[in-house]
Amino acid sequence: MSALDMYDIIDKKKNRGTLSAEEIRYFINGVTDSTIPDYQTAALLMAIVLNGMDDEETSVLTEAMMTSGDVLDLSSLPGIKADKHSTGGVGDKTSLVLEPILAACGLTISKMSGRGLGHTGGTVDKLESIPGMKMEYSPEEFLAIAAESGIIIASQSADIAPADKKLYALRDVTATVDSIPLIASSIMSKKLACGADVIVLDVKTGSGAFMDTYEGAKTLAEKMVSIGKRAGRKVSAVITDMDQPLGRAVGNALEVKEAIETLKGIGPSDLEELCIGLGSEELLISGKTVSRKDAEAMIREAITSGKAAAKLAAMVSAQGGNADVIENTDILPKASFEKRIFADRDGYIARLECKEVGMASLLTGAGRKQKDDIIDPAAGLVLNKKVGDKVDKGDLLATLYSSSADLLDPAAERLLEAYRISDKKPSERKLIYEVIK
Repeated sequence: MSALDMYDIIDKKKNRGTLSAEEIRYFINGVTDSTIPDYQTAALLMAIVLNGMDDEETSVLTEAMMTSGDVLDLSSLPGIKADKHSTGGVGDKTSLVLEPILAACGLTISKMSGRGLGHTGGTVDKLESIPGMKMEYSPEEFLAIAAESGIIIASQSADIAPADKKLYALRDVTATVDSIPLIASSIMSKKLACGADVIVLDVKTGSGAFMDTYEGAKTLAEKMVSIGKRAGRKVSAVITDMDQPLGRAVGNALEVKEAIETLKGIGPSDLEELCIGLGSEELLISGKTVSRKDAEAMIREAITSGKAAAKLAAMVSAQGGNADVIENTDILPKASFEKRIFADRDGYIARLECKEVGMASLLTGAGRKQKDDIIDPAAGLVLNKKVGDKVDKGDLLATLYSSSADLLDPAAERLLEAYRISDKKPSERKLIYEVIK
């Protein structure tokens, strides 16, 4: 019988003690095999929220969660294996654009992604709006597709960091989500278990982000980079703005269409700018280039030559999807009903409350309130006006789409509430704030 006792571990952290590696591993092993009851797990989580964890504790917690399940071995894949993670936002279809670009630049992309919940979207849901697209694979199938096409984006395996899944389910119902060490270890345990050599983290800040303050986003970014460094990986974090939606489309098929347009050089400027910024950082830390200028030039060439769009087509085809969608986005699901909203006065768009836009999209059927909700792949909205744009009374602000007419009125009301029109043009916000090495 183990000399360690969960009561003593809880008591130690309650009194601001530093947990040993042995104590943390005992805790995670007990969570994984369900030998520690939920009430003791919840008690320790609350003690961590109140008293924190130092860098060593957080790194050990991450490693213990990472090794609680499968850890992918990507050594059989050629070249440098790269991954990217976003802390979530509204209209954030960056992975659909960035990953094919990086694959076209010679990196091997092996990415596991999640589904959307609440006001934020999920990459898996977006890709599943492409007819025939398969997102769930065994580790062997995952590696085979990555080797064949140089890129795969798949649904996260249930066997990746199972301890994290159990902890998050408890954190979600015990008000223990908002802890930097717990957030950082949750994200990084999954990223490290996926085996990439190089990881760029897109850490969002603003009204639509999980970390709504810049200071909180920077602290989280620094903690995750520290974890990655201790694990021997090349990791950078880029702090980016999520005070309004990224691009103009919010909703699964709508965002796929916008991502394809961006890969062809005709997408929204903010989405392109972000992908160039994140991609340049990935190429730099991977050693593909030695200057940001060269990295940006490589990315632009991947777009203008059509190589990036071709990589997306190769990935879609390898995963069973209809690759004709790259040349004909009419293949994507289309909503039966739409509703437009208009400006009620002259002025400038001073504010576009990001979370409210996400909730409006959810109300059209594009998102989930509960994990088992069924989404409408055609639903969502397209923003005609964003922050800083001048509007006249009667100008089109946005169009909402749904397969159910009954959902459009409440969604439109929610979206109208997200807009604030002012006589004064607002000051411009940065899209990319800082890179944490």
